[in-house]
Amino acid sequence: MAKPLHVVFLDRDGVINRESEYYVKNLAEFEFLPGSLEALLALSKAGLNLILITNQSAINRGLASQADVEAIHRHIVDQVAAGGGRIHDIFFCPHAPEDNCTCRKPKPGMILEAARRHRLDLSAAVMIGDSARDIRCARAAGCGRTILVQSGNFAAASRLLAEAGIAADHVAADLPAAARWILDGMP
Repeated sequence: MAKPLHVVFLDRDGVINRESEYYVKNLAEFEFLPGSLEALLALSKAGLNLILITNQSAINRGLASQADVEAIHRHIVDQVAAGGGRIHDIFFCPHAPEDNCTCRKPKPGMILEAARRHRLDLSAAVMIGDSARDIRCARAAGCGRTILVQSGNFAAASRLLAEAGIAADHVAADLPAAARWILDGMP
């Protein structure tokens, strides 16, 4: 018998909102991907805890302030709440890759901190991401399932995962398709 699913970790850029090669630096640049808000609501209303896990190196690169990033996150939380859902928590890493921190994906620091803070069974968790680092982070943390969405960095992610001999448990077109797969029981 499968363990009950209680938490869904989600990357932000490329999964919930449009990705930008120049970073999503403020609320004016933020745009939900089609159907992503509805997918968040469906997952939340099904009783799943939604936790965002996102690298936001634009902060340490001096391209965005922490207040700018937090304003984007408040907007996401508010939009989900307005629809009757809930974002359980948000973790973000402000560091650049050269900072060599323990929180920047693909390192599992943010997921492990979420598990400690919320007493989560990671073996029953799902991570939805659009990059190889999302899938690698989830695997390193011990998440039970991973979903790679095609709405962000799919081509690069597929190549990098294949080179590393790692595969996502499921590939979905986008967040709405990933949500349907989860809600249908992840066959």
